[in-house]
Amino acid sequence: MEDERDPIADGATDSADLYDIATWEPRGLLDRISAGVYGALNAVAPYVVALFVLVVVLVELLLFGVAITSFRNPVVGAFVLLSVVPAFALAVYIWYADVTTSEPLWLLALTFLLSVLLASFAAIVNTLLQPVVTLVPVVGMTLFFYLVVAPVEETVKWLAVRLWAFRDARFDAVIDGAVYGAVAGLGFATIENAIYITQGLGSSAPLGADAIASAGQTAAVRLLAGPGHVIYSAFAGYYLGLAKFNRENAGPIVVKGLLIASFIHATYNTLVTYLNPILDLAGIAVAPGVAFIGFVVVYDSIFGYVLYRKISRYRKAYRQVNMGQSVTFEDAAGEGERVGPAESDGGSEGKSE
Repeated sequence: MEDERDPIADGATDSADLYDIATWEPRGLLDRISAGVYGALNAVAPYVVALFVLVVVLVELLLFGVAITSFRNPVVGAFVLLSVVPAFALAVYIWYADVTTSEPLWLLALTFLLSVLLASFAAIVNTLLQPVVTLVPVVGMTLFFYLVVAPVEETVKWLAVRLWAFRDARFDAVIDGAVYGAVAGLGFATIENAIYITQGLGSSAPLGADAIASAGQTAAVRLLAGPGHVIYSAFAGYYLGLAKFNRENAGPIVVKGLLIASFIHATYNTLVTYLNPILDLAGIAVAPGVAFIGFVVVYDSIFGYVLYRKISRYRKAYRQVNMGQSVTFEDAAGEGERVGPAESDGGSEGKSE
């Protein structure tokens, strides 16, 4: 997009000297100093922001007692790390599936930290609104999941991408949104798991065997819950990436992504909460633990596969365009639409893998 111009610059001849009137370029010593200072600040700004966010996150962990508990008993810290292994593996896969240029490690780390930081806002909103929404008879908890928990949590994960990575020039492909969204989901799952695992352990030292066993059981449950956060926010992130390159419809595209992520998230929470009563009504006798594991694996597999298909579709189109082939898509009516390399956004010169 071209820079906007002042009316004087638009109306003046090319030979008119409008320096410091309507145009500017480095001329004098002060101009060059200003440009140099800006360049230096611009170079260190990402690292300063990352350091600030890291400090705030550490303070947040101390306030929640996560860091204290992990330091006091490394076994609990190990449980936290192990609980996010599947979520981490899924995020790595989505990163690997990006056929465009790899995203900077520092930008991925900053997105992760921002998600951890913003998770506290979701916790506050959920805590404040739960007593109000759950007053509704019968469906109160379900409404809480659909109207509060899922939209709030998906929005804060979306913000973790939108506030910084989205603005960076290296966010230069639709699929990058899925990558950063997955990392934001990983950050949220990490802090959420850490809080759940350390919750109720108390402040006494050393921790007893019963407390550690309880933390291990919670970690096992959270191990299955973590990948969901990555899947949900990868959907929202993908549509954020789509919005960046379709500015005229950016708002509706972003809303669509958040609606998809929130719906999948809320449906998961609702079904998990009422899983045993549902099985009882259906006359299915299954041990609660087995039912939970089976449900989570099936549910995440279904939507993980949908996400996989979406990413695969992008990968296929990207490779076809880069090889100079035309790309055929099917519309809702099943009629094929052929897009040649010159007609696509990426053109025939794609980014290197």
